[in-house]
Amino acid sequence: MCSGTGWRMIPVEQRGKTVERATRCECIRKQQGDQLLVSARIPRRYRHCELSNFEHEGPFRSLAKAHMASLRFVEEFPLENAGLLLTGPIGCGKTHLAVGIAKELISQKNTACLFYDYRELLKEIQNSFNASVQVTEMEVLRPVFEADVLVLDELGAAKPTEWVWDTVAHILNTRYNDKRTTIITTNYVDQPSVGAEPDTKRRTSREDTLGDRIGDRMLSRLHEMCRVVRVEGEDFRMKYKSASLR
Repeated sequence: MCSGTGWRMIPVEQRGKTVERATRCECIRKQQGDQLLVSARIPRRYRHCELSNFEHEGPFRSLAKAHMASLRFVEEFPLENAGLLLTGPIGCGKTHLAVGIAKELISQKNTACLFYDYRELLKEIQNSFNASVQVTEMEVLRPVFEADVLVLDELGAAKPTEWVWDTVAHILNTRYNDKRTTIITTNYVDQPSVGAEPDTKRRTSREDTLGDRIGDRMLSRLHEMCRVVRVEGEDFRMKYKSASLR
């Protein structure tokens, strides 16, 4: 349509006359979107994920509320810059929704998004401490700090240590202070840590909360940064995908 110039002429009404005015061709917007999609680092496993193909009807109707919240988030961004904390059991579609939101923001609003698995990010930061690796800690963290929207998948999945807590606090506090939007998924219950329990059997048998995994202070900060969306559903991978393989 534009012969590769990036501009095309469109007819417009001006003072009762039809004149032609130059406007950006759609191919430029598509090129920008393609570049942003590559920069988003979405893993191949999740590249098919869209909000439009997220199952939320019939046997999956319990997921309709989370799907609606995701659509509303895209519609309201960037006027509403609060992020999302997607919580729920394993395999219920949290990552699908998070990736679908990122792809919609890229295609509709040319938003710079970045996807990171929580454990992978921590490993990359740790690797930067190795003298043989030609990348610094700040080179790893800069895109994480500066992305308009960061998707942080599987928060809390790494074993909690003081270093892990400090690193998570550094990332989330920096984005909070810079008013950057963060979308987080986690399999852990959105509750503070229970603390030291006198009953050893109870302490070892109960499931960890998100407060246990990232610390209560950062859990409180997450509630300032994000709206909590509970993704209710069964493990889709176990119940439906494994059944289809049989």
